[in-house]
Amino acid sequence: MQIVRFKVGDRTRYGVLEGATVVEYAGTPFTIFRRGRHRYPLKHVVLLAPVLPSKIVGIGPNYRDHATELGLAIPDEPVMLFKPTTTLVGPDDPIVYPSISVRVEHEAELAVVVKRRCRDVPAARAREYILGYTALNDVTARDLQEKDGQGTRAKAFDTFCPIGPCVATDIDPSALTIEAYVNGELRQSASTKEMVFPIEDLLARVSQVMTLLPGDVIATGTPPGVGPLRPGDRVEVRIDSIGSLKNPVVRL
Repeated sequence: MQIVRFKVGDRTRYGVLEGATVVEYAGTPFTIFRRGRHRYPLKHVVLLAPVLPSKIVGIGPNYRDHATELGLAIPDEPVMLFKPTTTLVGPDDPIVYPSISVRVEHEAELAVVVKRRCRDVPAARAREYILGYTALNDVTARDLQEKDGQGTRAKAFDTFCPIGPCVATDIDPSALTIEAYVNGELRQSASTKEMVFPIEDLLARVSQVMTLLPGDVIATGTPPGVGPLRPGDRVEVRIDSIGSLKNPVVRL
């Protein structure tokens, strides 16, 4: 199932992608979720960020080659950070290039969407608490990250967290191909099997620290190949079985 959140007219609904059609569902994916009778051609709806999390938890270097390209050591345990929910945008929404940065970069990532409230979940049971997976672009002002020595400011600008286009519920996240394209040029390409910390371990470790709520998002780290974005660019994150997340870059 590929769950979407969409707008048609002045109404916002959840639904499920079926080919080039969106089938409207009643309720939410975290409560009662029932198939409805209304169907819409995909081209007649606006896809939104598929979930509205209470928090977005990022994971620091989780691919060895990415740590190497940033000159960082492989961590012994996941490095956690937050992106505020005001960074969240959906498919085709613009990424706004901030005036105080001169180097903004893309970071293609697989993101985990939490299904139900969890705390201190063992890795062996982690899949029970996962609704599904989506694509995420952890946009980062790299010059500010280097200046600050950490990523809070660099990753917190409004529009710096595109996610979508859907939450895929019936996929195995252990060997998915993640790619990033800028203006059609391939920049990043790797498999999730190259992660330092697998999905189940990440959810277990994050839930040791904080209570995760339905809809919360864990961004699982980016592979090597991060690179600059400029106003006028169009960046795309592609992940097997999830689809393509495209966003233009603009300067206001």
